[in-house]
Amino acid sequence: MSDTTTSSTGTASASAAAAAGGTTPRATQNRSTTPTSSAFADYIGSGWADRDETVPAPRTAVASATAHRAAISARHPGQRLIVPAGRLKQRSNDTDYPFRAHSAFAQLTGWGSDAEPGSVLVLEPTTDGHAATLYFRERAGRDSDEFYANPEIGEFWIGPRPSLKQVAGDLGIETRHVADLQGVLDAIDEATLVVREADAELTAAIDAARLVQLDDRAAEATADGEDAVLARDLSELRLTKDYWEIGQLRAAVAATANGFDDIVRELPRIAEHERGERIIEGVFNARARLEGNTVGYDTIAASGPHACILHWTRNNGPVQPGDLVLIDAGVEVDSLFTADITRTLPVSGRFTETQRLVYEAVREAADAAFAIVRPGIRFREVHATAMRVIAGHVAEWGLLPVTAEQALEADQQQHRRYMVHGTSHHLGLDVHDCAQARRDFYIDGVVEAGMTFTIEPGLYFQPDDLTVPEQFRGIGVRIEDDILVTETGAENLSISIPRTADDVEAWMARLRR
Repeated sequence: MSDTTTSSTGTASASAAAAAGGTTPRATQNRSTTPTSSAFADYIGSGWADRDETVPAPRTAVASATAHRAAISARHPGQRLIVPAGRLKQRSNDTDYPFRAHSAFAQLTGWGSDAEPGSVLVLEPTTDGHAATLYFRERAGRDSDEFYANPEIGEFWIGPRPSLKQVAGDLGIETRHVADLQGVLDAIDEATLVVREADAELTAAIDAARLVQLDDRAAEATADGEDAVLARDLSELRLTKDYWEIGQLRAAVAATANGFDDIVRELPRIAEHERGERIIEGVFNARARLEGNTVGYDTIAASGPHACILHWTRNNGPVQPGDLVLIDAGVEVDSLFTADITRTLPVSGRFTETQRLVYEAVREAADAAFAIVRPGIRFREVHATAMRVIAGHVAEWGLLPVTAEQALEADQQQHRRYMVHGTSHHLGLDVHDCAQARRDFYIDGVVEAGMTFTIEPGLYFQPDDLTVPEQFRGIGVRIEDDILVTETGAENLSISIPRTADDVEAWMARLRR
């Protein structure tokens, strides 16, 4: 990795620049070898061909993002709404994690994997709604030392960056340089709200401005109350998806299906390596980068008893013939929508009798839950339906100290020892989407057409669990699909990835010939 040097861009006032991402990169001057002579600066700043200034046609996300802005505007009349993209997050020293814009920012702008770190969307109240302005740091001229000496934003280091005009045309939003954000900060008042978690430094600057403009109690009430309402409302707006958003989820699911095919094809090689779980992770990540932005969350590649660890992401174990391997993975496409799918596969290609017994019990629970999905039911009914099947099977196998009916009572729940997680969560821009929605709209909410969520029952028999027969110990099974609620029922978006035990075996045999 090349050495870097620090450089001040000198383009923004101190507070606006600091709030939107700072003026200098994290780099060490004591190892810089970048020339500083005026002769070098003059030479490197000249002799370049004209940049491509073509303004692109609006992207397909524009209509969806525009509708979302109108919806949040209607919920917050007269209030200034500030929605940051967030900024680069430090991994170590002067290296950063890959940038991923905050989901609320992507929701309201349509700017996905190509969003600029430090960008800020501001919805300024008007007499008939809100006017949207997108602030970001435009590329510097090639006569600026930013061009060659700033490794965070300089084009010599990270490649071409868009102009204000190009982004305005691409997203259908007015754009301004981040330096102009200072005017917004100067105008902070009790009617200004911010998505707090997106950008800690910008939020701190807004809180400081509130203390200047308001008394302490009013400033605290706005930060603790009204900001949370904005985050809640943005979450709740995502509970139902429009046509474009559903298309993005379909694309994410299709790419994920290809990733599962890749894993099945590679299982013989995977089984030969002492860290086969890592190979599964790598194979799927390759597909995610080929067809999307990246993975939507850390891939779970859990073989043998690791499948009983619900969020096993170390992925450092072997994948041995005779075991099951539980793979929970999803591709995040460039719009930042992600799939979330789990399949449990017999490494050798065929289930043992006990593995098949457990697997088909889980599938029966998933199928029963899917069968009830339609507009008008309560979201919690999906989980309750799956749990009735799970309780029935573990009681039938003699694993419970009570009957299945007794276990299902609210003050009992012994069957949950073998499945402690929920059956469903909403899905979209976040793998656990709409997380800040109110309980009355989420777990206790009424299911509506356009909702997208998972159905993912499982059974997990820990290797040291003395309440289960020895042949069950170390078996973990989960089957997870992505569900779209339609006007008349539901569609399983991931149905093309084999689910029954027979179909899984046939799928594996076909791809491993």
